Amino acid sequence: MDERRAREVLTAAGLPADAALLALGENAVFGAGDVVVKIGRDVELLARAERELAVGAWLSEAGVPAVRPVEPKARLVDGHPVTVWHRLPAAVRPAGPADLARLLRLVHALPSPPFALPRRELLGGVERWLRLAGDAIDPADAAYLRARRDGFAAASSALTPHLPPGPIHGDALPRNVHVGPEGPVLVDLETFSADLREHDLVVLALSRDRYGLPAEAYDAFTAAYGWDVREWDGCTVLRGARETASCAWVAQHAPASPKALAEFRRRVASLRDNDPEVRWYPF
Repeated sequence: MDERRAREVLTAAGLPADAALLALGENAVFGAGDVVVKIGRDVELLARAERELAVGAWLSEAGVPAVRPVEPKARLVDGHPVTVWHRLPAAVRPAGPADLARLLRLVHALPSPPFALPRRELLGGVERWLRLAGDAIDPADAAYLRARRDGFAAASSALTPHLPPGPIHGDALPRNVHVGPEGPVLVDLETFSADLREHDLVVLALSRDRYGLPAEAYDAFTAAYGWDVREWDGCTVLRGARETASCAWVAQHAPASPKALAEFRRRVASLRDNDPEVRWYPF
């Protein structure tokens, strides 16, 4: 879905056609006055859009600072799910790891919501991403990642958690926190799941080791949360699953991007060499 198509859907939904485009990816996101409109790329995202609205309403009722829906149900407009949200005020500063940790503590203290949340399927997209990569990547690398996927899927299912399982954000990074005048607010609720709480904590541990998050920033995260997931025996398993998924995700971009292909090769080599500290670069 390109911007032109997204604006056609916006108009068909009776929303301002001159809204400002804020983001364009799996969703097109527009800002119009005091609302934000998200348009999904196809009808397959309708159930996820409905669940995200339910999560937003549930968090609001539970007192967790998070984006709030304007309309309780998603619209289906010309085959695209459309959701409308209250627009947040301008950020007063960038979000940091400690801001994220404090919000995760609130989320992790919640009981299950009155609706079903899916499991956090980290490895569910690996096959599709490798298929999209096609001949751009070495078949031996694809086979290696499939074997890793299968191994980590089995190992993950056998883990004994340290924390009680329950609702998680699912993509716990500072970029999914907005710090407005009234403090940090959780955003991008699409990946909310019911699974091991440790999933939300391994993300920052991996950011420290792979993506250049400074040690002091990670320490601020663990201090604000109250526990370091690296102390848990299962951390290496969830980390390995996330690394496998992250590597395969980059692969899908390799056919059209030499930069993505180079990053994919860097990541695969570091996994094959069992070197946990080779720097990876966001793509």
